Amino acid sequence: QVRLVESGGGSVQAGGSLRLSCAASGATLDGYSMGWFRQTPGPEREGVATIDTDGTTTYADFAKGRFTVSHDNAKTTLYLQMDNLKPEDTAKYSCAADRVPPVRRLWGGGWNYWGRGTQVTVSS
Repeated sequence: QVRLVESGGGSVQAGGSLRLSCAASGATLDGYSMGWFRQTPGPEREGVATIDTDGTTTYADFAKGRFTVSHDNAKTTLYLQMDNLKPEDTAKYSCAADRVPPVRRLWGGGWNYWGRGTQVTVSS
């Protein structure tokens, strides 16, 4: 079973950068698609970015040009580089993994393995 643990969250000022990490244990991520999602105090979990086994990436519109999803060569860690952060990026960020991700990659309901998340707070 894949276990995921996020790190790298924190508090930054608008315009700053953070790099989130998602470490896998219990299994490598080889063969898994992975993604980053965020949750604000609201009902919906919002897709941020995903990366498939062939390296294909999908980004939410708000993430394009500012965020970059990647993983290490050993496929044990997923990253999310976030630049030019805005106050509206404040949320709890979680990573997800699945061997068969949903067709709509940014839909959080279709992913089976989740970490507990890491908080990102951006002040103006």
